[in-house]
Amino acid sequence: MAREPREGGRGREREREPDDGITDKLVTINRVAKVVKGGRRFAFAALVVVGDQKGRVGYGAGKAREVPEAIRKATERAKRGMIRVPMKEGRTLHHDVEGHFGAGNVILRSAAAGTGIIAGGPLRAVFESLGIGDVVAKSLGSRNPHNMVKAAFAALQKCASPRSVATRRGKKVAELFGRRETPAGQPEEAAHA
Repeated sequence: MAREPREGGRGREREREPDDGITDKLVTINRVAKVVKGGRRFAFAALVVVGDQKGRVGYGAGKAREVPEAIRKATERAKRGMIRVPMKEGRTLHHDVEGHFGAGNVILRSAAAGTGIIAGGPLRAVFESLGIGDVVAKSLGSRNPHNMVKAAFAALQKCASPRSVATRRGKKVAELFGRRETPAGQPEEAAHA
């Protein structure tokens, strides 16, 4: 008699529905007990991060009496609350940013090509689902996975691309960065040739 594969585990990818392109990662699962007259009733709380690895990511939490149902609820909530994050060259953030939620503080820094994802646990799941390949993240304060993920999302929502900033200010992208310095005595056109 063949055994069915077990549900559960930490930080693993689960099967995805065909053609939606969204992967989900289980960040943490917590067993909680409610003491009642006849003994204890156990329930499970799951935290899941979903993303299309092309700039969209979301998170969700779910509680149920069984692990698979908790994961399913968390995944549904995560898909409903997805956000789009602008990425530089499709691999890193445009600028450094900080995020806070409760006692959780995170600092996200853009990184050079080839750096990889330098982040621990819950933050790594967020970046892998998002599709960022080069980033440095530091978590300060709370190590609670829920607070870390929510702080990371608070930081990611502050991210802006140069194009969106220029549009908001009514300027061109080149005006944001200013003019480049030219060597003394050369006209600007000759310096770019």
